[in-house]
Amino acid sequence: MTRLPSFRAILIWAALAAALVPPIAVAVTSPLLAWREPVYIVAGFAGVVALALLLLQPLLAAGYLPGLRAGPGRRAHAWIGSGLAAAVGVHVGGLWLTSPPDVIDALLFRSPTPFSAWGVIAMWAVFATALLAALRRRLRLRLRVWRLIHTTLAMVVVLGTVIHALLIEGTMGTMSKAALCALVVVAVAKAIFDTRSLILPARGKA
Repeated sequence: MTRLPSFRAILIWAALAAALVPPIAVAVTSPLLAWREPVYIVAGFAGVVALALLLLQPLLAAGYLPGLRAGPGRRAHAWIGSGLAAAVGVHVGGLWLTSPPDVIDALLFRSPTPFSAWGVIAMWAVFATALLAALRRRLRLRLRVWRLIHTTLAMVVVLGTVIHALLIEGTMGTMSKAALCALVVVAVAKAIFDTRSLILPARGKA
């Protein structure tokens, strides 16, 4: 007999949907899209998707989502991590097709817009995290060391992404974007705090 989801599980998934749907809906209906080229729109939405996926990652890593704990949660975390890296690639690639000089200036930290530097920092941290995950077996790092490096890179990703997003006046809307960014920061902070015994070096006994 199939077990029905509990009220708590339904509430958690409903809260997650309530956090993700409004900023995406605001971006889809933004009047700013009327003056943008299709490539730029795709690049912008890739950035929105990346920010939304960023909220899911700590929730999956810490096992907060019902039905996605332990093994299923780790696999979902890995797949969404790959999706996050792909979304960042589409975001940067689309911007490159729209204006190569601006992207070059951003990559070289020569752009006059502050949000560009934070976006580049977050981008390289995302790619480094994905590469670390892909080479996990070959690197033969101890699990605690790997988790510490992975978590440190994740913190850089979150910091860079949140600052990058907040500094941009784009399609997501000020309030919905700020709320999503705040939820990402809170989720990461709580996940790190709750799993700190798995990340930090074990203390030696006196």
